[in-house]
Amino acid sequence: MSLDKDQVQHIAMLARLKVADEEFADTVDKLSRIVDFVDQLSQADTENVVPMAHPLDAVQRLRKDAVTESNQRGDIQKNAPAISDGLYLVPKVIE
Repeated sequence: MSLDKDQVQHIAMLARLKVADEEFADTVDKLSRIVDFVDQLSQADTENVVPMAHPLDAVQRLRKDAVTESNQRGDIQKNAPAISDGLYLVPKVIE
């Protein structure tokens, strides 16, 4: 599938790209080759391919989920103008 200048102008407008007039021919050619490549990829037989989330069997090493600091909420909220049940009270701004 080959793109024409009008299609590339529309794509550029949607992507908020400014393409100079002297760059249009090259841009049309490059985008047309990209679309042709995607068409070629879509023709590949994927009938017996199992979907996967990641191509590697890597496991992410995670640290233990353990508390490392003490609760300092009272000290932190000493300067707050208004608190209730450990929450900051703020004026209503939306009616």
